[in-house]
Amino acid sequence: MGSSPYTYIVPYEVDFQRALDALRNREFENGRYNPVIARLPGLIDERTGRGPGRQHTSIDDAREAAGADGTRSILDIEFVGDEGDIGIARRMTDEELEEYFETTTPTREEILENLSVHYIERGEAVCLPVYDEAGVPVGICFSGYSYD
Repeated sequence: MGSSPYTYIVPYEVDFQRALDALRNREFENGRYNPVIARLPGLIDERTGRGPGRQHTSIDDAREAAGADGTRSILDIEFVGDEGDIGIARRMTDEELEEYFETTTPTREEILENLSVHYIERGEAVCLPVYDEAGVPVGICFSGYSYD
């Protein structure tokens, strides 16, 4: 089927790993993963409706059922880190934020207009804070590229 980009925006949490864990659990419970649904919406945030509901007993079972294609979702990402690798959401550096958004405090609109997942390796993701107009962190963006 080919790899697919995905983007999630969740409420801000100082602990990005805790935010990732909560997001993975929510998406599992909502059933927004392969093989339950073939493709995700382009953006999943607080406005996105519920999915069809989970159809596996655990995230590990869902990942096993997805096979080599992966879940095509955040379920394929287990950790937040500073280095990119399969299964890791790499924190974007201030230099990258400046390069992509011309600021280290990008807003939701700036992120959605300028973030491209095409430089992300398959099976990997990036994460970054989302700021309001006053420069206060209000969310976290997780964006990645699924396996084939």
